Amino acid sequence: MSLRFVTKSIHAYLDYPVAFALIGLPFIFGLGASNPLALWLSVGTGTAALILTLLTDHQFGVLRVLPYSLHLAVDGAVGVLFLLAPFLFGFTGLDAAYYFANGLAVAIVVSLHKPETEMAAA
Repeated sequence: MSLRFVTKSIHAYLDYPVAFALIGLPFIFGLGASNPLALWLSVGTGTAALILTLLTDHQFGVLRVLPYSLHLAVDGAVGVLFLLAPFLFGFTGLDAAYYFANGLAVAIVVSLHKPETEMAAA
């Protein structure tokens, strides 16, 4: 039994709420105390995630011009960026905790992704 259970469909359901959370939560939490970039990095990433989701070839994509594999690779890169952001940009306190938590969440979701070859065989 594989621990990889996040399918393309499950991932699609997560995309829009995550994008909107990345756009809105920085304002709710008051991010930016250690560096204004802590607020705007999340807002910009959320906006980019929304556009990426709209363009991804999955059930909730609108234009479906980008392969899901590219979407997953971008998510992985965002996870790494978020984990490194506190060190790269000097985020501390809540700003750092926000990026560590989100980076870890993204890394976990991406690492639990079920390869599409396994999904077709299941």
